[in-house]
Amino acid sequence: MCHTPRAIELLSPAKDLACGIEAVNHGADAVYIGAPKFGARSAAANSLDDIRQLCRYAHIYNVRVYAALNTILKESELKEAEELIRQLYEVGVDALIIQDMGITRLDIPPIPLHASTQTDNRTPEKVKFLESAGFSRVVLARELTVDEIREIAGQTTVPLEVFIHGALCVSYSGQCYLSAALSGRSANRGECAQYCRLPYTMVDADGREIVPDKHLLSLKDLNRSGYLEALLDAGASSLKIEGRLKDVSYVKNITAWYRKKLDAIFLCRPEYRRSSDGKSVFTFCPVPEKSFNRGFTSYFLNGREPDIASFDTPKSLGEPVGKVDEVDGRSLTVSGDKALANGDGLVFFNTRGVLDGFRINRVGEQRRVFPLETPPLLRPGMMLYRNYDQAFEKLLSKPSAERKIAVRMELMDDPSGFILRATDETGIHAVIAEPFDREIARSRQEENIRLQLSKLGNTPFEASEIVVSMSENRFAPSSLLVEMRRKAVGRLLENREACYRGEQAKRTKPVQSMPYPERELTYSGNVSNSRAEMFYASYGVTRIMPAFELSPQKDVPLMFTKHCLRYALGWCPTRQNVPSPFKEPFYLLHKGIRLRLQFDCKSCQMLLFSVD
Repeated sequence: MCHTPRAIELLSPAKDLACGIEAVNHGADAVYIGAPKFGARSAAANSLDDIRQLCRYAHIYNVRVYAALNTILKESELKEAEELIRQLYEVGVDALIIQDMGITRLDIPPIPLHASTQTDNRTPEKVKFLESAGFSRVVLARELTVDEIREIAGQTTVPLEVFIHGALCVSYSGQCYLSAALSGRSANRGECAQYCRLPYTMVDADGREIVPDKHLLSLKDLNRSGYLEALLDAGASSLKIEGRLKDVSYVKNITAWYRKKLDAIFLCRPEYRRSSDGKSVFTFCPVPEKSFNRGFTSYFLNGREPDIASFDTPKSLGEPVGKVDEVDGRSLTVSGDKALANGDGLVFFNTRGVLDGFRINRVGEQRRVFPLETPPLLRPGMMLYRNYDQAFEKLLSKPSAERKIAVRMELMDDPSGFILRATDETGIHAVIAEPFDREIARSRQEENIRLQLSKLGNTPFEASEIVVSMSENRFAPSSLLVEMRRKAVGRLLENREACYRGEQAKRTKPVQSMPYPERELTYSGNVSNSRAEMFYASYGVTRIMPAFELSPQKDVPLMFTKHCLRYALGWCPTRQNVPSPFKEPFYLLHKGIRLRLQFDCKSCQMLLFSVD
């Protein structure tokens, strides 16, 4: 039995228009970008005009553009959000990524809605509800295992999006109130102060020091490039790269890396196909370690793993390049086989355990490196990491990819002149007819015809085949061929635009037969306006507390995380069966901050409370 291949989407981030265009060029099937307001990265907002330009460019390649409008909204912001959504629809945005359910009760155009990972989507019941409520896609929690993703996919039909790369929030998304409680800057409002990246000293109930001055809540970065087939087989349709604050070189490198990985899979697995058009060719070999990273983890994809945190530093390590063999004051020698170059940035953990670094001024023979200034706490035997590769970044600072749609060009003649038919790889075509007197050529025309028709230059197209179907060797001047080619390209672009079809919005009803999975919502339901309250009430929720941001709570968990410090230290009573030598409760201390840890073994998670 023949099955239609399932379309798979590589979804890349865009901090701005330039990043979005390069994401498309480097192989993304979809791009997500911050709306002018109400995005969960307040520093990554974009103008409507820039989003319009990105949509026009992306849609040439059948690449979709999603706008992140995923903060919770205050009552006073609903009208503004409603108008903004209408404007985003008008400039061509294909879908909205949202957290606030109040949006579903606004007067908005028929734009598809994606349930952000900040709506805490980790159970089949929650995803089934969101599907029934009219969401076109659900972005799953990062903490899910392959088996849990498979279970959700088996009980739903809504497309599922999973994260495959980038920075990790230590908390379940949408379930962190630490920043809001300690600084008034809410993560659910796009203003997270990143208290998870601070150094903490861990003490027990008697004040005894357990771990001194470490980044105990800082996680490594996600890298699931070795598990893409497993994710596809589990039911994921969209593979998401995190990074709406990342620079353009990051977007280029990481998008190209996953594009190549997925294309290799599609060659062997015909049941899957890419969801956009065209092929990207790169001027560089993508290497994920060369872009910002805190070390890599697959997180909980295969169950709980011990090494998911980056306790020593929240900064980028880059790629390991070798160990220090010798330090003589002005220079050092480095083991290993990775080429080093003038301008490279190297980092290491110094004798105090602190991340330190230097810039290479000159590289001599026998891997002797001359820093601008030799760090005083550098010693033989220390591992060196390159977090800035001068040659690699120079490559990426230039045009580093071309994306072309294959097109078949056929030139025919008829009694009145010539006909050029251009057909792209999706079957969309354009036909141009030009009158021209019948005149037998003195020399063969076919070679020049092929040459002129193949010159597609900086257009989105590349000639995959050129067919000359002439009844006789008629004279075809180059100027005519160039004009016909130009018109064919223009017409083909117009026809592609006319044929573009984004995903269709699902119509929601005020009341559905499937109730919300819970009858009561606490502050963690993130309900911050009357429309959101209306939404939940219509699905059977009988008690709705206001969002933490509206009514800060005392003595409640400020973070819910699957990262567990008791497990990380080897004292998990469930999995490691080793008793702790310290008295609980444990606390995390940083300057005036004091956080109490609570371990919920039944749910296999750790909770953080603020202690005044």
